[in-house]
Formats: sequence, C-alpha cells, structure tokens
Amino acid sequence: MIESIFASTAATTELTLADALLTFGIAIVLGGIISWTYMKTQTAYSQSFTLTMMVLPTIVAIIILLIGSNIARAFSLAGAFSIIRFRSAPGDSKDISYVLFTMAAGLACGVGAYGYAVLFTVFLCVLMFVLKAVKFGANKASLKTLKVTIPENLGYEEAFDEIFKKFNVDYELKKVRTTELGSLYELVYAVKIGPDTNQKELLDAVRTRNGNLDITLTMNPVVQEY
Repeated sequence: MIESIFASTAATTELTLADALLTFGIAIVLGGIISWTYMKTQTAYSQSFTLTMMVLPTIVAIIILLIGSNIARAFSLAGAFSIIRFRSAPGDSKDISYVLFTMAAGLACGVGAYGYAVLFTVFLCVLMFVLKAVKFGANKASLKTLKVTIPENLGYEEAFDEIFKKFNVDYELKKVRTTELGSLYELVYAVKIGPDTNQKELLDAVRTRNGNLDITLTMNPVVQEY
C-alpha cells in the first residue's frame, strides 16, 4: 500500500483530465509551501520572486505532462524553449537553491510521484527552518566597507593601523584616490568588525585621527566605484 502511494503513475497510464487536475493541484500546494518557507526564512524578498516560486512547480509539471514518453515532443519543446532568453539579474546562491527546489517539486509531480514530491518538500522546508534557527554558516564578524577622507599631510598607508589594532579590526586597503584638487585623500577599507566591537568608539577614534573629515561605514563589503 505504501509502495503504491510513492509509485510513479504518469509514465504507465494515459493522461486524463483527473490526473492532470490532481497534478496541478498538488504542484500549486507544494509551490505555496515552498514560497511560504522562503518568506519566513528570508529577512528581505521580492514579491515577484515569491510568485515565481508559487507557479514554477506547476509550469514544470505541465511541461513533463506534455512531454510524457514522447521523444519527439521533448526535442520540440527543447527547441521552443531555447529561443527564450532570461534577462533578470541572478540572485544569490540561496535563491538559486529555491528555484531548483521548486523545479524538483514540479518534476516529481509531473511524473506522478506525488508521495515523493510531498515527502522531500516537507523535509527540505523543515531543514530550511532548522538551518535558519541555528544560524548555520553565519559569520560572527561582519564584513563592511569603511570610507575615510584624510588630509594630504597624513600618510595613508599607516594612518589607522594603531586604531584598527586597538579595536581588533581586520582590514585591507582597497582603494585610494585624491580629491579637492589633491588636498585630500579618500581611502576605502574592507574591514571585518567583531560583535563585541563598539562601532561608535571606533568611528570616534578614526574621526579624531582624520581631523573630523568625512567618514562612511556601510554594510556592503563590496567596494563601489566613487
């Protein structure tokens, strides 16, 4: 009985309206579960991406149902989809994993393995919640970008070495450029600040050293072009 629940039926039986509606219904439900899990485990997300995860399992299931075991259809669909180009910017690795997650759910529904589709969807959703709860892979020291303006008479190579060592800040000088007709220098550091470091005291120390000129501390570790 259990074996029959997890058995694939789409490949051995002719496609009927009831089977198609059952496949669509399960794919939509699984897409909703995956999308809800994504929203609960992410601090920021876009509505378009959550909607995409909602409908993607159904789309994949439809494709699998249309192909079936017909190789000619498979090649025809491959040719049709090859002309489609996606221009959206790629997301981070976690977003890509969710896209693969939804595609796998749709594939399982398309081949009729409803039991396995529900099983691995529930398992992976629970795993996502567990990984978020234990903060798996989280870096205790935050990587940030520090932009400091200094006068021309202050040597930029060792200007803040003493301050960074005092506050146990790992740093790397990423960029130097002159401004105000060469009277000022702009330094851009990639800094790793620990959770116990008082950021206000750090900035106050830097401000005292550079003579109250401009200081910018951003959360983005990637150095931007200024």
